[in-house]
Amino acid sequence: MITHLRGTMTFKCPTFVVLEAGGVGYQVFISLHTFSKLPDTPTIFLLTHQFIKEDSHTLYGFSEDKERTLFRLLISVSGVGPTTAQVLLSSISPDEIRLAILSEQDEIFRKAKGIGPKTAKRIILDLKDKMIKDSGEGVFSNNPSYNTIRDEALSALVALGFNRGLVQKAIQQILQDSSPTENVEDLIKKALKLLSQ
Repeated sequence: MITHLRGTMTFKCPTFVVLEAGGVGYQVFISLHTFSKLPDTPTIFLLTHQFIKEDSHTLYGFSEDKERTLFRLLISVSGVGPTTAQVLLSSISPDEIRLAILSEQDEIFRKAKGIGPKTAKRIILDLKDKMIKDSGEGVFSNNPSYNTIRDEALSALVALGFNRGLVQKAIQQILQDSSPTENVEDLIKKALKLLSQ
């Protein structure tokens, strides 16, 4: 299994790059997210996922481990192959995909070509519990202590990998500046903006 490649980029376009390593040119398929992060230098490093079928061996490349992890989660869903996962990651950022899964917003997935309502619902059904388990956080729990907008937003953002203390400060700042009727989706979006500054 090829887990990463470092070499000279001899060709690039929005869907794939050709990376020469050890005298061999590898065609590595990428998302627009990874394409936007490719350096201007000729030598690049890509994390990879090797997809093997009877008639082909295909490499998919990623600039970040969180994108590769999400890709692997997506292809574990019935009906989502590597091409569909790559289209999703090109249409929606990894953080937006995680947020859509955790907040059960299946309409976001339907923006991507080839994703219908059934597949969108299946992605959420199959991956929400895995993401909650991986993050160690309960998200949108029935426990009364989680039933506030603040706690739902906090849990979702921690599940996305943000530091709990930084998230709490960001949410506190937003709630001080906003009306008390703030809904959870708006709160999360505003917090993401603050946290990415």
